[in-house]
Amino acid sequence: MITDISTTDAPKAVGPYSQAIKVGDLLFVSGQLPIDPATGEFNSANAVEQAEQCLKNLAAIAKAAGTELSKTVKTTVLLTDLGDFAEINRVYAGFFVTPFPARACYEVKALPKGAKVEIEAVIALG
Repeated sequence: MITDISTTDAPKAVGPYSQAIKVGDLLFVSGQLPIDPATGEFNSANAVEQAEQCLKNLAAIAKAAGTELSKTVKTTVLLTDLGDFAEINRVYAGFFVTPFPARACYEVKALPKGAKVEIEAVIALG
């Protein structure tokens, strides 16, 4: 069974997609932009601070689904500048515990709304 997961503690989707979909024992969380759900705006123009907000949004969605970031099995990090990679890694490491999730990280030309960072995740529910 496919279940839509939605919370006001994370920003609304900016297109025709769900914040997350629960299927079986997995939660598939859509890419999170650095939008502060309280204001509907980016939290900062700084890539490191944007990454932190993306991760806070992931955590809020995980909580709404009854799980937590420590159960993350895979993330994908999209950056508009790989020059920010090392600093974003430091922030990222503060949100996860060992064993760290599998991860892919790509530099992309552009992200929605001009974001510098977007992060998606697959999180275990059990």
